[in-house]
Amino acid sequence: MGIVADFVVSSGPSTLGLTVARFLGGCIWAGFFRLAGKGSMKFCLVDRITSLVPGHSISTIKHVSMAEEYLQDHFPGFSVLPGVMMVECLVQSCAWLSRVTDDFKFSALLLKQARAVKFNNFLKPGQTLEVTATMRSTDDTSAEFMASGTVGGLSAVSARLILSKENLAGRNPQLADKDARLIASMKELFEQIKGVQ
Repeated sequence: MGIVADFVVSSGPSTLGLTVARFLGGCIWAGFFRLAGKGSMKFCLVDRITSLVPGHSISTIKHVSMAEEYLQDHFPGFSVLPGVMMVECLVQSCAWLSRVTDDFKFSALLLKQARAVKFNNFLKPGQTLEVTATMRSTDDTSAEFMASGTVGGLSAVSARLILSKENLAGRNPQLADKDARLIASMKELFEQIKGVQ
């Protein structure tokens, strides 16, 4: 039997940086922290996009390597990918689907809500998480997805995710140039991980 959880991440103006630092922390936001002058760790948890149908679905893979620093302490003698990182794999996969669907219109994609999160299997170094996500709905402010990850054909993680979509200039017009740099950075990264479509 797996673990089931629901959680909502606040995205109010005063909590944006704190929320991102505590939960997302991934390649989605690494540029935001560099541009804002803050230090960050970079976790790109999508190694390759194996298929993508804009407005519909995406499939990605994440290879787990013992070289990943966060595995050193989780857990000593029994290294496994932390559950929050498995969810982040799902989030980043959904974000790529949303970016391509919206033609990279938004610089910031933030996890707004995760429901029915289930963890069913461990993911150890040397294994690959295969993620599939389907877009259920989208508009100019958010997108909803059903996402799941498998390892060796067995369910490892699944969730219903809602991502908010925005540009930094929507909060502060002086940040429009940072939006442009973030979007350019995401387009460049997409070219590296998109695989053969």
